[in-house]
Amino acid sequence: MDSVYRDLYNTVINRKENPQEGSYTCYLFDKGLDKILKKCGEECSETIIAAKNNDNAETVYEISDLLYHLMVLMVNQGIELDEVEAELAKRSEKTGNLKQFHTVDKNS
Repeated sequence: MDSVYRDLYNTVINRKENPQEGSYTCYLFDKGLDKILKKCGEECSETIIAAKNNDNAETVYEISDLLYHLMVLMVNQGIELDEVEAELAKRSEKTGNLKQFHTVDKNS
């Protein structure tokens, strides 16, 4: 699976560095950050709706769209795939990772 992500990431980089006529990825880079962010938001919403509808096939499809658009965002922002992988690896080492809510000491 790692190679699928790496291959996709490298393809997105290639499209940015070597624009091709008719490429949707190139279209997104040409339109800029606002368009890329809009698409990430749309795909996130569509993923939520598909999951809410208990449609696993559609959810997988929408997650794939979301991951693709996040890769475009990463490349646009100069974020390396290795950075995300390192962050995920760091998180996987944590145990008992229940988030603590910020509390205010009302006595001070």
